[in-house]
Amino acid sequence: MLLEDLQVILKVAEFKNITKAAASIDMRTATASAAIKRVEAALGVDLFIRTTRQLKISSAGERYIPQCQQALLMLEQAKQNMRDDLEIVDGELRIAISSDLGRNLVAPWLDELVQKHPNVGLKLNISDSNIDFYRDSVDVAIRYGSPTDSNLYGFKICNVPGILCATPQYLKDNGTPQHPHNLSAHNGLFYQLHDVVHDVWKFEHKGNVVKIKMKGNRASNDGDLVRRWCVAGKGIAVKSCLDMSNDLLAGNVVSVMTDYQPRKTELWLVCPSRQSITPAVRLLRDMLKEKCAIIQNKLVEQGILNKNQIE
Repeated sequence: MLLEDLQVILKVAEFKNITKAAASIDMRTATASAAIKRVEAALGVDLFIRTTRQLKISSAGERYIPQCQQALLMLEQAKQNMRDDLEIVDGELRIAISSDLGRNLVAPWLDELVQKHPNVGLKLNISDSNIDFYRDSVDVAIRYGSPTDSNLYGFKICNVPGILCATPQYLKDNGTPQHPHNLSAHNGLFYQLHDVVHDVWKFEHKGNVVKIKMKGNRASNDGDLVRRWCVAGKGIAVKSCLDMSNDLLAGNVVSVMTDYQPRKTELWLVCPSRQSITPAVRLLRDMLKEKCAIIQNKLVEQGILNKNQIE
């Protein structure tokens, strides 16, 4: 009995549909059907009850499939333990990452990683939407904010201060705000998630929090587009210092109202299980920590950030 055939059985049990199961593992439907027949012939029982309209797990399947799943997990864990002992860096990294951070910072870093470790492959899911590890077939997510699900395993990469920023030309044309109350005269550029526009901006100053309801003519669910609008001088935005780092260091935008701290967050590398923390994932974690520290130190050196903001 082939392990690949057993993996097909588990996928069909998950999707309750041979065609969908085959598509999820890049296999032809006929090939998946043949795998099911081979396993059923070897066992001498039907694992699924098939009709023209639906597929159900048989009583024999109800008993066999959970044990099959446990056995395959044990084999995969044994294989991973061996690789961990040998520190073998290979395999495919299926990474979910937010749009702005992924396109403009992390993607080039990943190119470096693959160049140094050619046995590592990449599949990137670039989106600002929330990720479901199982639905989206993702091994690891690089996300702002600490994980709230206690079943997940995470590594904190760094603290990430927010930056209120705009282009020098925009500020020349519209004035430079000195206090959050001055922002009512400015055009806000907003991030939007699930039809909720994040147009209430919070600033901390000497232990006090000031909230401002902003007005603006642009909002997007793509953080990278919000950054592009800001760099094009379309308004003023609150963004992660990492997302804006290249433009801040190049002088394309400047940080304003620096006595008032916008939202702060953290960058995390999140995995769905301990088994998914492979040598390649640990290498990715260490690379992210190193690269982010370099960028933030440059921002401190140029006076864009204070050291205590990132500690």
